[in-house]
Amino acid sequence: MKKVLLTGAAGFIATRTAFQLLDDGVEVIGVDNLNDAYDSRLKDHRLGELKKRDGFEFHHLDIADLPALRKVFEQHGDFDAVFNLAARAGVRYSIENPHVYLQSNAQGCLNVLELMREFGVKKKTLASTSSLYAGQPLPFVETLPVDRPLSPYASSKKAAEVMCYTYHHLFDIDVTVLRYFTVYGPAGRPDMAPFRFIKWIDEGTPITVFGDGKQSRDFTYVDDIASGTIAAAKPVGYEIVNLGGGKRPVDLLELISTMEEKLGKKATIEWKPAHKADMKDTSANIEKAKSLLGWEPQIDLEEGIERTIEWWRQNRDWASKVDVQL
Repeated sequence: MKKVLLTGAAGFIATRTAFQLLDDGVEVIGVDNLNDAYDSRLKDHRLGELKKRDGFEFHHLDIADLPALRKVFEQHGDFDAVFNLAARAGVRYSIENPHVYLQSNAQGCLNVLELMREFGVKKKTLASTSSLYAGQPLPFVETLPVDRPLSPYASSKKAAEVMCYTYHHLFDIDVTVLRYFTVYGPAGRPDMAPFRFIKWIDEGTPITVFGDGKQSRDFTYVDDIASGTIAAAKPVGYEIVNLGGGKRPVDLLELISTMEEKLGKKATIEWKPAHKADMKDTSANIEKAKSLLGWEPQIDLEEGIERTIEWWRQNRDWASKVDVQL
């Protein structure tokens, strides 16, 4: 690859993906609407670091805005691939505002596909989610039926997946759909447990835990996710691939215990009822990622939490002021 389009460029996963692409000498054209889904200081921080790099060009726009996105394709129509990582994420907020999720995750995906068709761009990697597997047996494998999503967020991601298949079938666009499993790491989303828990434990604020704390997640370090995302740019036809930790799920109480050890502080927990739209457990079968993409994660939870806490300490002065949402 020589030049790619990266949507959601100021996002958590997209930023790390951009750094790895730039390290490989790939020109990255990034777009992002810089919305206020969470505290803008994190996006400003990530984007500021990216703008220091040669080979990165940024356009402030929303992929749901077809005319604005078309201008980028007109200027840079010779993309070798599109990494469609722009999305509204988060289960609970999607229940409050489902329209914005469908607009960003489904309509935005359609706009990208239409312009790829129009300008002859043949490879797309789509960020999807393990939330689609709700109610299925563990570990989740890509062949499981995912037709009963529990939230508008999951529904919007399913819509994007099937639209990609349609464009593959009709227009021979090569698509790798990646179902990510609970991504964490430096400069992560503040509405997710890793960022919130580190912040709260460090400053002595009680942690809010929904449910009994026994719910488990297949935590996956962001740099591993980024390398898998780039590996997925190879020609595959149309494939859905899990990217997850792939070893064993970790429950929230174990996550908290690991953070307590690394921070040298104890957590105070405030318990709240489990949310109806939350999944109880996630666990990824990653055999397909290993065989098809030659990918498997390298960073275990202990090292990943250490790196995340190190970033937190280096950026505490401003990161401690970030608004964490429930």
